[in-house]
Amino acid sequence: GMLRGKVVYINVFISFRIREEGKDSIPEHAYLYETDVEISLVGGSCKSPVEQFWSGSSAACILQKATHNKESDSMEESRADDAVYASEVLPKERPAAQALPVGRAKQLISLYTMMQNPNMSYLGRSDLVVLPPLWARCDGSDPQHTYWLGAEPLRAGSKVTGLNIYTVSCRGPTADKTCFANLEELKMEHKIRHHSSVVTTKGFARYELIAAAAIEDTITESGSNICVDITWNGVEKILEPPPLVSAATLSIALELGDPRSPVFQLYQELQFLLALAEGLKMGVTKWPEPSESESALKLVQEFLTDLKKKLDGDDVFGNKNETEKIKCDTAAVDSCIKSIFGERGELDFTEQLWCKMKSVSSYQELIDCFTLVIKSLERGEIQPWIHQGSSSFLSQLIQQSYHGKMEDVSLRDITPIQMLLEIGLEKMKKDYVNFFIGEPGTCSLLFQDYFISTSEDLQEQVHRVQKLHHVLEIMVSCTGLLQFRHENLFPLTQICMKYYKENPLNEKHVFQLPIRPGLVKKFYQNDNPEVWKVEISSGHGQKEVKTTWQVSTSAPVELGTSDNSGFFSDSTVNGSSEERLYFITTTQCSQVQFT
Repeated sequence: GMLRGKVVYINVFISFRIREEGKDSIPEHAYLYETDVEISLVGGSCKSPVEQFWSGSSAACILQKATHNKESDSMEESRADDAVYASEVLPKERPAAQALPVGRAKQLISLYTMMQNPNMSYLGRSDLVVLPPLWARCDGSDPQHTYWLGAEPLRAGSKVTGLNIYTVSCRGPTADKTCFANLEELKMEHKIRHHSSVVTTKGFARYELIAAAAIEDTITESGSNICVDITWNGVEKILEPPPLVSAATLSIALELGDPRSPVFQLYQELQFLLALAEGLKMGVTKWPEPSESESALKLVQEFLTDLKKKLDGDDVFGNKNETEKIKCDTAAVDSCIKSIFGERGELDFTEQLWCKMKSVSSYQELIDCFTLVIKSLERGEIQPWIHQGSSSFLSQLIQQSYHGKMEDVSLRDITPIQMLLEIGLEKMKKDYVNFFIGEPGTCSLLFQDYFISTSEDLQEQVHRVQKLHHVLEIMVSCTGLLQFRHENLFPLTQICMKYYKENPLNEKHVFQLPIRPGLVKKFYQNDNPEVWKVEISSGHGQKEVKTTWQVSTSAPVELGTSDNSGFFSDSTVNGSSEERLYFITTTQCSQVQFT
């Protein structure tokens, strides 16, 4: 009776939660089962803690040890018999992961197996739903160092025909490579366990390219990472390097604002644009620190004086150099980028004015600068040239000045901030478009229209320019670090821009690009992989079973006993004699057939 009660209870408990949350939403919190176990559902956009060992796409139930509090201690276990109690359990905040004793996890997996078995009608399970896969986090206290146990139903239509039971064990960290497995022995063990005569092998290796290519290793700490995942068939020995006949995917996650980036100057310019947009929205603007060199006001005065002399016919020698200097400043790119991205065309009056005014350090200085410009226009002292199609308020005033009729401008409230934001936005859009067009046809005009559209409000336009900057930083990293050429960058640009047409800015997003392994071979052929894995499989369809053996430099599971996420041991001397610490993870699968 007690066993039947437990089986019905856990089944009703989980299926109730799934119905309550709805198929499309994954709860943010865990639920208490009995007094010692928390059940949470993961899937969808929620990162699964078992994704490294299990490739299932559906949601999964995660069981872990409950973090004790007074309420949970006082709950009587006998109430578990009352299935209705499931609906009363209050959701709790999800705590840090806690592991269950291996024996308790096995007990829960056994209950789950009984629940799914259609032959156990005496347990009263005929009307119960097929549950999602179940994974229990274990504490590794058994001799095999088991850290996860999993159970996944095998189905034929709506009927459950059996279960896959997974065991994930992990050892490490260790620098001793003699404890690595022998591939032939792994294959033999698999054949014996699963009574199979034929096995196939598949290899997987991950190399971190950003660390291999960078002189210092600090980039990886910032949350930026460029790595390549390579898969191949027919593994011949443990830790073999990938053959050239393999499939490779480049993964790039890049956080903005690395001071060593060749486009860092452009990034800083964008930060000022963002500060203006924020000031417009919130009413408080964060101005840059006053420059040690000339003030923005002085730069604007000199600029207007030069233009006036030009109009009067006293063209000053060196003026061309000044324009060239601005050109270089604003492009803010080194030679490796210029070879891919085109040179910036000539800057018009408003763009040059932005270059002078982006160092403005107070609201008053901003008003003083614009006052000088408007007076010069009103008096006809300057007749500046502007790009066709420029739609900023200042451009409109300039066009009016050509006809000697300018409207009155009140430089109060947010007007001057909006005027500066508009000219900066137009100038920066042209910078980015110029980078991406480079050569005719480099980038689809379809995407261009989205990123440079002027029909949205200013805040959304600034947000889109931010997205363009993120794409540019990714291109620059691949050009500088990996020496990618134009034909390799083009598909990556398309992938990034397609993502950003549909999603908000996300510096943590991992962009993926299938590439030829030969493109990055020089970065990984002499380097140790971050992860190396062999998958041994036999059987087909639902009868397929796999054994995986993996070595990695960071712990693939939360070990609880050791915090060394791999990295290098203290005995490192130089690049060639680094002694790496490894974690060894084995995932085994066995099948339970119900029919």
